[in-house]
Order: sequence, then structure tokens, then C-alpha cells
Amino acid sequence: PPRLRVEADPFRPGARRGHSGAGRLMRETLHLVPERAWRAHDPATPWGPAAFAADGFVHCTDGDAAMLATANRFYAADPQPFVVLTVDLDATGSPWRFDDDRGIYPHVYGPIDLASVRAVRRAVRDETGRFVAWDDEEHGPG
Repeated sequence: PPRLRVEADPFRPGARRGHSGAGRLMRETLHLVPERAWRAHDPATPWGPAAFAADGFVHCTDGDAAMLATANRFYAADPQPFVVLTVDLDATGSPWRFDDDRGIYPHVYGPIDLASVRAVRRAVRDETGRFVAWDDEEHGPG
């Protein structure tokens, strides 16, 4: 079976850190979402992607560079617009853990409380369709 690690250290190298409004450290990660699905989502309910029923967890990736690589590996051929959510893992309301040996792909084992979404940025692509950056404008659900 795969080696399972629970990530409890917000100071792990590569972890994104910030402060919540309550003054506590946040354990940030990123989650890629088709923009149409994000805009159609009911803001009164937690987020759960369509693949959650099949996968049993929400895929996340630590760091902008790793997320760009992930987006290009799996979605470069998908022309639809995407947004990337910055999520405070400890505020999702669901358990999470790393199921990969490198510790950069946290999985959230339940829906994501929208209060844990700290930023929503649109994916920027080059003329070939490759993901190259995230913009700084907020794009909330609904």
C-alpha cells in the first residue's frame, strides 16, 4: 500500500504560509478548477469537484510552480478556462494528508468549506495553450 503521511507541520519546506484573520498560521495549498464549474457552484455549500465521487478526495498541489506543471501535465489539451483556488488546508473542515512520497500533493478527504478559500485566480495560458501563470484578480463562485 502507499505510504501515508499526515502533514501537521506548517513550516515544512515548500509549504505556503500566511496568516488568517484570527492571527493563526495558515497551511496553504492550491486546487485547480474549471472556471465554469467554479462560477456555477452554489456559494452556500462546500466545494467538491465532480471527480470527488470517483476519487474519494480533492486533489491539491503545493506551490505555484508545481501547480503549473500539474495543470500542463493533465489539462494543457483542455481549452476551457481554469481558476486556481488558494486553500487553507486546516480550515477545509475535512481531513487531509499527503499520499505521495514527495509531500507536495495533499489530498482533502471531504468537501472544502468555502471559508477556507483564501484566493481565486484565473489561469493564464500562452498561445499554445500551456499554463504559464495565475492572474491576481479574484474570481469568486456564483
